[in-house]
Amino acid sequence: MSDDSKNNNDNVDNNINNPTSNQPSVKVTDLTPNKGVLKGKKTDIQNPELWEFPMNYPLSIIGHEGEHESLLNEIKLILGSQFPDFDLASIEVKPSRTGRFHSARVNLYLTAADQVNTLYAALDNAKTVRMVL
Repeated sequence: MSDDSKNNNDNVDNNINNPTSNQPSVKVTDLTPNKGVLKGKKTDIQNPELWEFPMNYPLSIIGHEGEHESLLNEIKLILGSQFPDFDLASIEVKPSRTGRFHSARVNLYLTAADQVNTLYAALDNAKTVRMVL
């Protein structure tokens, strides 16, 4: 480990353990490469024990630049097919601060982990979706 790496790690440790520090408090977990190997597809829940169903699940879906209308249509198709009772009119679409991107915000009612996996797989395959938060 280089001296710079060691100093950076010491600073992180100090910021975590010093609540009076001006730096944001962050809990650092093991950052060893290859430690967090996926246990399935990249769209599958990795820690199912942390999820409690049923639950309300807020979701922000960010589209590619210039894909505002296509993004909304594609999201409506995905959500309408997977959540027939979901009110598609409740989707809130907002532009980014610069107007280059749009995000769609939804609040879903999920009852099982399979719904999450299926939803993320469909959004991952959507051509207009850039990122899901």
